[in-house]
Amino acid sequence: MIAAPRRPAAPGWLCACALGLLWPCAARCQDDAPIGGNLAATSDYIYRGVSESDGHGALQADLHASSPGGTFGGVWASTRDRALEPGTAAELQIYLGQRFSLGSDWSATLSGRSDYFVGGPAHHSDDYQEISAAFTWLDRYTLSITAIPNATRYVPAVCQFNGHYYPCYEVYRSAALVADAAGQWLLRQGLLGGGLYLTAAAGYYRASAANDDQVPAADYIYGNAGLALAWRRWRIDFGYFASEQRAARLFPYPVANRLAATVSWEF
Repeated sequence: MIAAPRRPAAPGWLCACALGLLWPCAARCQDDAPIGGNLAATSDYIYRGVSESDGHGALQADLHASSPGGTFGGVWASTRDRALEPGTAAELQIYLGQRFSLGSDWSATLSGRSDYFVGGPAHHSDDYQEISAAFTWLDRYTLSITAIPNATRYVPAVCQFNGHYYPCYEVYRSAALVADAAGQWLLRQGLLGGGLYLTAAAGYYRASAANDDQVPAADYIYGNAGLALAWRRWRIDFGYFASEQRAARLFPYPVANRLAATVSWEF
């Protein structure tokens, strides 16, 4: 699951980023430090309801810079399972955005991200770009809409080789739209010198038709709920992830219906 940097001592760091629903840069540069970062270890790299580490652990890191005017940018990286499409061992994301204050309670963020699969020869390119708009209330509850003009889409198929048939995928490109909602609630302040939070998030992914409408549009719902313990610059997120099996119609990754945990440290 994606772990984004947070300032654990403050409730403003929305744990939905760590739970893999809002993409990392949506809330990652809201502190006063011009340069910062995050290191994380997760038991499962779950993003938008599917596992890109095939149920195994992953290491992740982020480095970002921000300006007093709300502009931010950076780079995020994660290990992944090379056995999964497109056959690379890592994923790299470059992002840039602008945060706007809408008063004392509300803020808005416009962000762009380019995602690359690196770390070995790929079977084909799965790289894609996104643009996202997010609205946040008190840095605790966030709604976001993300548009992906060139999302990769996998369609299960049957292939033949030397007279033998085996399951495979056909790969297409189509536009996709993602809607996410996430929040966290403080349960207890001062626990072990930090704070204990209840976290929850839900998302909806819809891919448009592809190949001149020969491949129909498809969608699915995903979400998670759990607990987070923040202490100084450390944070532990633990939760249960659930996703509709229809996600398998779009991605060749295991559909996540399991527990997962992330430990992260901000610098």
